[in-house]
Amino acid sequence: MTQPLFDRFYYGGDWNPEQWDESVWLRDIRMLEDAGINEATINVFSWAQLQPSEDEYDFSTLDRIVKLLVDHRFGIVMATSTAAIPAWMARRHPDVMYADENEVRHHFGERHNPCPNSPTFRKYAPRLAGKLAERYAGTPGLVAWHVSNEYGAYCYCENCRAAWIAWLKNKYGTIDAVNHAWYTHFWGHTLYDWDDIAVPDKLGDEWEPGCATLSGMSIDYRRFMSQSIKRCFTDEKTAIREYDKTTPITTNLMSVFMDIDYFDLGKGMDVISWDSYPRYDFPASEVAMRHDLMRGVGGGKPYMLMEQTPSQQNWQPYNSLKRPGQMRVMSYQAIAHGADTVQFFQLRRSIGGTERFHGAVISHADTENTRVFREVAQLGAELKEHGKEYMGGRVDSQVAIMFDWESYWAMFYSSGPSVLLKYVDQIHRYYAALYRRNIQVDMIPSTTPADRLARYRAVLAPALVMVKPGVADAVDAYVRGGGRFVATTMSGIADEHDQVFLGGYPGAFRELCGSWGEEIDALPPERPVKVRLGDGGVAGAAGAGREVEGTIVAELIHPVTSRVIATYASDFYAGMAAATVNEVGDGKAYYVGTDLDTEGMDWFADVLARDAGLRTVETPDDVEIRVRTYDDGHRLVFVLNNGGETRAVDLPEDLSGTSVLDGGRIAGLFDLEPYGLRVIRL
Repeated sequence: MTQPLFDRFYYGGDWNPEQWDESVWLRDIRMLEDAGINEATINVFSWAQLQPSEDEYDFSTLDRIVKLLVDHRFGIVMATSTAAIPAWMARRHPDVMYADENEVRHHFGERHNPCPNSPTFRKYAPRLAGKLAERYAGTPGLVAWHVSNEYGAYCYCENCRAAWIAWLKNKYGTIDAVNHAWYTHFWGHTLYDWDDIAVPDKLGDEWEPGCATLSGMSIDYRRFMSQSIKRCFTDEKTAIREYDKTTPITTNLMSVFMDIDYFDLGKGMDVISWDSYPRYDFPASEVAMRHDLMRGVGGGKPYMLMEQTPSQQNWQPYNSLKRPGQMRVMSYQAIAHGADTVQFFQLRRSIGGTERFHGAVISHADTENTRVFREVAQLGAELKEHGKEYMGGRVDSQVAIMFDWESYWAMFYSSGPSVLLKYVDQIHRYYAALYRRNIQVDMIPSTTPADRLARYRAVLAPALVMVKPGVADAVDAYVRGGGRFVATTMSGIADEHDQVFLGGYPGAFRELCGSWGEEIDALPPERPVKVRLGDGGVAGAAGAGREVEGTIVAELIHPVTSRVIATYASDFYAGMAAATVNEVGDGKAYYVGTDLDTEGMDWFADVLARDAGLRTVETPDDVEIRVRTYDDGHRLVFVLNNGGETRAVDLPEDLSGTSVLDGGRIAGLFDLEPYGLRVIRL
């Protein structure tokens, strides 16, 4: 069963009243109520105020903020304030500040500034979280605890080095095992003693981002740092649980942020929350993919959209305004993909500091008479009336894509074949082709067992560089049981230590795919390769018989037991296989050796959909259709125009029904206005 996260749909965001004179607070509350706001996330960066010295705590300002919110029946997300430490702590305990990749310990300032292995930080952060829980547990309207904020900083100090060596001793047992795992014979890097181990930074074996002498070592350090950060979260969660046994505890994630394995961190979170800040030029499919990834980190359960902006960011190269209606449709896109809240950073725009030009519900104009405020109020009215009906639905998907943070790291450290070969881009290339057909997708960890893979008609593993123990066996069992599996160039090539499997690519999936790769040609942007498409073994596949372009890489593939479904049509390898399919048991395994252009990807998605029996729905560019299914059997269909042009939508009969927003009948052909949407009850 899939349950709603909360008893009502929370619509709100970050509120920082401690930054302003208290005379502003009540005015804010009244304006926010006018906008339909019913939740505030507070106390995110207040450690300096809450703890002015070593053993002194002052909750008086926070008490007044909490009372005001309680009096006005707001939901409260209470943060622990531990993302930025107070100045006195940095002065008295320098070990608390992180050291960067040059081993330079930073001064007081910035954000994400603590060392996650600092004994000082690990003492004071849980203590503060515990005192907050002791004081505010049971507060009326307390929705969730929000630990830290956007975890992220790596550290390379002596405390981290010592903790890392202890971690390695626990993992490997002997220095010989470390040498084997890291392939230290390369460049004469043999280790003789634990004291020979240095952190992989710019002074050692990571001389610049993405360049590592021993990728196995760098990946292990990323595992260690990711787990160190997770432990910081767990320390605070444990302290909160001493006083509050039931309120959900979360921390806000950042979708495809590389430095933390969110599948691992997510195991310790009661509810997933994340911050959505797409660039102005992000396609809607990229935003949708990130929503699906965050839902996947939570095991498919509803999640919180903890932060988005109502208008613009402040930290990107081009901080474009959201166009009229765009914030509304992006909020509904989050709901359609599994969100049970819509929240903003920020509720009031600050007048100083680096985020003073970041968008907010209440702008520097300090009035309700703004475009953004009116749009926020429109959405607030809709969510007040209908939001509870949106909550708790699951997203039933026919297809899964494996997303693996350790493969992400392995690709980052891959010295070759091309600088254009980037992990998230490879995932999105396949996701986007499915998205264009309105095929719902789950993002799953690579370690998903075979019995859970079996719920999907197709499973894709683009650029799954690292194949951990048990993964290849699970995929093999899935395919033999009737599933469709897709591997690509860079899939399956290395073990958990990032050492290459011999025998040809795709390594661990070579026999399953019935093909082996000999070489990988890197294609500069000005030199794509021609690819001639076949029918993929299914009648009527879109694009069959045409020539398209392959870019970035072209792998030279030898079929063994597989059948060729696309061939190269230029360069010296013209006539060689560019893509194959292999029948294994009751299923099939596909292998694609180049980055096909949009027409080529549409052909492949069409082949896969026809072969796997996937339900597709045709819509114009920019329009997506998503369905949430509820335990009582009803479904909601979200039809979203993510673009700035009116689009004509022809809705299939089985997706036609009653409009949630106005009660009218929605069926057949209709025009969907720019950034418009329909929510249909079946």
